[in-house]
Amino acid sequence: MQQQNWLITGVSTGLGRAFAEAALHAGHTVVGTVRSERDGAAFEALEPGRAHARILDVTDDGAVRDTFDEVERTVGPLDVVVANAGYGLEGTFEETPLAEVRRQFEVNVFGAMATLQAALPAMRRRRRGHLMAVTSMGGLMAVPGMSAYCGSKFALEGVLEALGKEVAQFGIHVTAVEPGSFRTDWAGRSMTRAERTVDDYDALFAPIREARQKASGNQLGDPAKAGEAVVHITSVERPPAHLVLGSDALRLVGAGRAAVDGDIRAWEALSRTTDFAEGAQL
Repeated sequence: MQQQNWLITGVSTGLGRAFAEAALHAGHTVVGTVRSERDGAAFEALEPGRAHARILDVTDDGAVRDTFDEVERTVGPLDVVVANAGYGLEGTFEETPLAEVRRQFEVNVFGAMATLQAALPAMRRRRRGHLMAVTSMGGLMAVPGMSAYCGSKFALEGVLEALGKEVAQFGIHVTAVEPGSFRTDWAGRSMTRAERTVDDYDALFAPIREARQKASGNQLGDPAKAGEAVVHITSVERPPAHLVLGSDALRLVGAGRAAVDGDIRAWEALSRTTDFAEGAQL
């Protein structure tokens, strides 16, 4: 495989770290963004000379652009960019404060968009590159108690699908990476949890929260194998627009999409009644 220059946001822990380690193991150079000097030093120690850390808050648009410009000058042209930084917000829709929802979208959606926008001009000029963003199986199906998180990931899925169709003409690939449950801290210390305030949701939500907390650290997905899968798709001629990771994600996404398809089929006749008799077909 030809040596590549990667930039991955959020490499201190979790899947971002796993992606970075897999890319380094494959012989690539990786710039990883972190939030502290300590995390940066630990990352660079993984592979001195090929692992480069940058401190970055992805919600600071100017800092994101400046970081990309500096990396292109000092490390080299970026071949692969992975917008991974994000977090989970758990809570029923009614109980989740809108300020927390806005913060969720600021990081998970706008932070990823800033990352991808900053990478695009140089990739477009070179007529090559691979852009990825980590969404979730929760970007293709939704579960109770994760409305803000799933909403942010559904939004990012739409951005990526449209973006992929815009930049294919420039030889740039776009992939949404959709993990299931992996053995990271996502459901543990990294999860933000809205305060419970409405007893009516106890019967539905209390078992869900308890099960998620108990499963943390024992999830089915292996982060190292996820890293290998992400590195693999950068070496194929036609990488996927969607990469679902994990058999649990395959099962749950399949069921969610089947439910949508079922509604479309069941209400097809009513849907057709809303057309003008003679109108433009898209």
